[in-house]
Amino acid sequence: MIDKFAKWIDDNSITEVECLIPDLGGIARGKILPSKKFLKGLKDDSHRLPQSVFMQTISGGYATDDDEGLPIDVYNPTDIDVILRPDFKTIRNVPWYEDPTAQVICDAVNLNGTSVINSSRNILRKIIKLYDDIGYKLLVSPEVEFYLVKPNPDSDYPLEVPVGQSGRKETGQQAFGIDAVNEFDPLFEDVYNYCEQQEIEIDTINHEGGSAQMEINFQHGDPLELADQVFIFKRTLRQAALKHKLYATFMAKPMENQPGSSLHLHQSLYNKKNNKNVFYSKKNMISNIMKNYIGGLQKYTPLLMPVHAPNVNSYRRLFATWGTPRNVNWGIGNRSCAFRVPSTEEKSMRIENRISGSDTNPYLVIAANLAAGYLGIKNKLKATPETKKSLFENKKTDLPKNMEEAISLFETNDELNQIFSHKFIKTIAAIRRVENQAYLKVISSWEREYLLLTV
Repeated sequence: MIDKFAKWIDDNSITEVECLIPDLGGIARGKILPSKKFLKGLKDDSHRLPQSVFMQTISGGYATDDDEGLPIDVYNPTDIDVILRPDFKTIRNVPWYEDPTAQVICDAVNLNGTSVINSSRNILRKIIKLYDDIGYKLLVSPEVEFYLVKPNPDSDYPLEVPVGQSGRKETGQQAFGIDAVNEFDPLFEDVYNYCEQQEIEIDTINHEGGSAQMEINFQHGDPLELADQVFIFKRTLRQAALKHKLYATFMAKPMENQPGSSLHLHQSLYNKKNNKNVFYSKKNMISNIMKNYIGGLQKYTPLLMPVHAPNVNSYRRLFATWGTPRNVNWGIGNRSCAFRVPSTEEKSMRIENRISGSDTNPYLVIAANLAAGYLGIKNKLKATPETKKSLFENKKTDLPKNMEEAISLFETNDELNQIFSHKFIKTIAAIRRVENQAYLKVISSWEREYLLLTV
């Protein structure tokens, strides 16, 4: 493997290498090394990070800051090292640097050679193996929404819609507007170029309902490969946007009067022996296995909301936006349902989860969907009857309404503790709790406006 890396680096005249690893928030952590030092580190396993990298919060704290504390079986207080093992299949050129630079996604390994349980890639691999063991192959396709916004160096001020090529800000609802996308054509030309250089397989781009809100669709593929692509894509888009003096944000609800941004995940399941779509039934169109899978999504998605809605801002999208499903219903072609069957043809039979926010960790959200489906198949859970009416005006919810409620449901479920591991569940719960505590300490402009001189 070292020889493969050495040849690739030499062939591409690489001077520096970024060793990346996604933390539990989906944020890129790691080290940047000269190429020679990178190759030397492969020989002696000297590419290392502290264990605590998998316990970091979005606000700069650690899971260990949780008032309830973390048990000793979850966290080693000496903060020992973990080894970064670069995955050769993920090495790519970094197109936005002037000097030839490579990036490679790493796996996390303990000093004794075992996989780090809290590594996002390892968690996803664990869930994929459950399907592999029962003879199934998975295909997924993410749809990721995001906003382009005017640069915002002072976080005290609200985000603003950017100015496009016309010299004007976008107004009104421009869903699927071609000209609205073309307003930012120079940016998207760079995005497509960057993605092509990095072998990120973008399928389509379209304008969503918000002002300067876009969606990128990825081609169907292996879950781990697609998670890697989304992970790299987020970073790529941000860098391309900065080049054009814009911000690109994957916040779930970045602007008060605009729709939220989601990550819709299409999922299909195939028999490894004959490569047949097991979600399809010639007799009933939708197979019993697919109904079991949907039953799993219906039961466990509300329990997995710290993954699907990982930030306090995520719940603003879920409960303040028209068009965001807050139910666990399913339906054929019904976008008001959380779980939508887009097509009933055999080759394209799949289920789409429409609940997740675009702010989620792509590895964990794919793992959460697949784990829920697996438990549905394993336990032969029955899906509810198909929903044929619109639920857009339905004010009731089947989901936790805030982070505290979500954490409570998440960490107390025995089946989730078994399928993911007690350590992972406790760590995620602690991270989310610390982040929520940090958020509650902030005094907002709403409080200053309505309480300052009133109460």
